[in-house]
Amino acid sequence: MVVEDESIFIYDVKIRSVWAVKGSKPIILTTGSHRKIVFFGVVAEDGTQCFRTYPEANSDAFLDYLKVILRKYPKMILFMDKATYHRKEARVKKFLAKHKDGIKVRWFPSGFPEANPMEECWNQGKDNVLGSRFFDSFNEFEKAATKYFRTKRFKLDLYKYLCH
Repeated sequence: MVVEDESIFIYDVKIRSVWAVKGSKPIILTTGSHRKIVFFGVVAEDGTQCFRTYPEANSDAFLDYLKVILRKYPKMILFMDKATYHRKEARVKKFLAKHKDGIKVRWFPSGFPEANPMEECWNQGKDNVLGSRFFDSFNEFEKAATKYFRTKRFKLDLYKYLCH
């Protein structure tokens, strides 16, 4: 069993609260940039995982990612959300039909991201590493995010999420 999702990480600072001397105006550094990294990721019930970055979250990236995970998990039950490029794109439908012996697709309920364990991975990445840290450049930001998902091992009980 494998759960899949994608998330966008924007190169800017998300500040929740700051300390400032009473009567002074806090200074918050921001990039003003709209550059982003899109991560596609899977976590499997055996604890293995696979993350990749793409310039956009679209059917081209998703098709490429499906090929990557099919090599890693030749037989899987793939849980994913109902994003348009997951279910309506003709090329994706064709790929999934062609590989129906290796990939059994199961859909997460619409409007219920809490059922997807990958949401916890994205939240941890955004809160713990990228949350309120300021990066001097997009390249530094990209390296930190990529390193985090390359080295972090998520120990999630997938059944806890799926059996809500």
